[in-house]
Amino acid sequence: MRVRRLDPILVDRIAAGEVIERPASAVKELVENALDAGALRIDVAIEAGGRRLIRVIDDGCGMSAEDLELAVERHATSKIPDGDLTAIATLGFRGEALPSIAAVADLTIDARVLGAEVGAQIRVEAGEKRGLKASNWPRGARVEARDLFAATPARLKFLKSERAETAAVADVVKRLAMANPAVRFSFAADIGAGFDYPACGAGEEGRARRVAQALGADFAANSIALRAEREGFSLEGLAGLPTFHRANALMQYVYVNGRPVRDRLFSGAIRAAYLDFLSHDRHPALALFLECDPRVVDVNVHPAKAEVRFSDPGRARGLVVGALKEALAAALHRSADTPTRAALDVLAARARAATGSGGAFSSFGAPPRSWPLDWNLRSSPSAPAGFAEAPQARFDVGPPSADSRPAVAPLPAAAVETPLGAARAQLHETYIVAQTRDGLVIVDQHAAHERLVYEKLKAQREAEGVARQLLLVPRVVELDATRLDALLSAEAELAALGLSFEPFGPGAALVRETPAALGDIDVGRLIEDVADLLAEEGDSRGLTRRLDALLARVACHHSVRAGRRLTAEEMNALLREMERTPGAGQCNHGRPTYVELKLGDIEKLFGRS
Repeated sequence: MRVRRLDPILVDRIAAGEVIERPASAVKELVENALDAGALRIDVAIEAGGRRLIRVIDDGCGMSAEDLELAVERHATSKIPDGDLTAIATLGFRGEALPSIAAVADLTIDARVLGAEVGAQIRVEAGEKRGLKASNWPRGARVEARDLFAATPARLKFLKSERAETAAVADVVKRLAMANPAVRFSFAADIGAGFDYPACGAGEEGRARRVAQALGADFAANSIALRAEREGFSLEGLAGLPTFHRANALMQYVYVNGRPVRDRLFSGAIRAAYLDFLSHDRHPALALFLECDPRVVDVNVHPAKAEVRFSDPGRARGLVVGALKEALAAALHRSADTPTRAALDVLAARARAATGSGGAFSSFGAPPRSWPLDWNLRSSPSAPAGFAEAPQARFDVGPPSADSRPAVAPLPAAAVETPLGAARAQLHETYIVAQTRDGLVIVDQHAAHERLVYEKLKAQREAEGVARQLLLVPRVVELDATRLDALLSAEAELAALGLSFEPFGPGAALVRETPAALGDIDVGRLIEDVADLLAEEGDSRGLTRRLDALLARVACHHSVRAGRRLTAEEMNALLREMERTPGAGQCNHGRPTYVELKLGDIEKLFGRS
């Protein structure tokens, strides 16, 4: 077959597929253009998930008629004034967004520069310009894209339902809004709920308010502020408490120089920072904002600008991991309030079931009509013989598992003012009940002590180093060149973790020592696993994970077990140590170690307030 040039419109449609994958992609490009134009208010509206209509209105600097006509041409942009691709200071810069949208939709743009006597309008249908017209648009720009993918019906088959596409567009607008708290954002759709985020001002305080608007009051109440700097990188944001976790990573928002990104480097860093606190199938919620010199990050590696590449990825990753770990350590015993709300919901449901209605016992002015008027059946002269004893046997739960009388365990006044309060009883030889100044705390003694033992073992390892065992017969492990190079590049770091080896000819390593804590292991499998991780991610987390997993297992087996009776002194000592220990709000598996019930919430259950 002969080589021929493709039709220009067909070229545009092919190129549009790289940039405009779905309606959310088009909205992202248009909103980024509005932000680069200096807009302080951006309104987004869609119909039918964005397929029928996408409308973005902003109050930015607008465009003249000449700029408007050129803006719909491929590779035309105002975002690179000096042509330097190594210092991109804007969100959109490729010059492909508007022509790509115009290639797969009917595009109409109204724009007006501030101070101009009249605005201008241009329309592009299926990639063909229809010419300029005068417009009475007052300021900024209005962009409307109708019948998306009408010219490429095959693309329509790959779109999801209208509700799913609407949710994707809403997520895009929300992510951009979080990075620009000084701008007012509104989103409206014919399916699903819209939102309107008033401007919150610039700076860290404004960003915190915008995050609360976008992610909700629950996230704001269950997150930790963080701030860190290292070698030209600065990081700010909010990290969710480990017990405030999710089933997927959709509630993770990461930004580089104000650009929302989904990058494996950050995903791995977040997993590493929360490794000690979460189960492998749970994900934290957070919002991180990384700022750096534009020259050390390449934002031109992905057509949709969703990924970035750093000149020194280890520096960026190290900052994220270190800042998150430091913030989680500073939180000490703090836990999310979601277990508390779940406990209150269960108690309220039990109360409704017991009363057969929507309120608690004391919410009624009188007892239910089916109850005898004389509640004290023992003293009732009309009660038949033996009738008074049966109901009492039903509530007989046996003797208490610990004596909590004041004479035996006096209430320490100072302990009541502490975060976890003073121990008052041990129930079922498993749960510690403590009284605080304004409520009570229920502690799972085994889960709490498991975390305390684990943190002690890690601190001991850091202080004394990793014990190692010398192999009687050094083991030769064969590896391909890529994995061997990765392994040798981390030789010193792995030696500090107890794994000592040296090159042994081409394509092999000679292992002499392994971590003693791992015991009798398959040395070849260990080396291969560590080499695979080093080749893929460039660090030695594989061995660290195995050592941490072993310490967690030791902590589980050597902690206070459920079923052991504790004295008042032992319970209070456990509570005080929890308050001093990082991560004590959750066990090694990510489950909460305690639930706190405020007195006001308890009074509501009984209809007292």
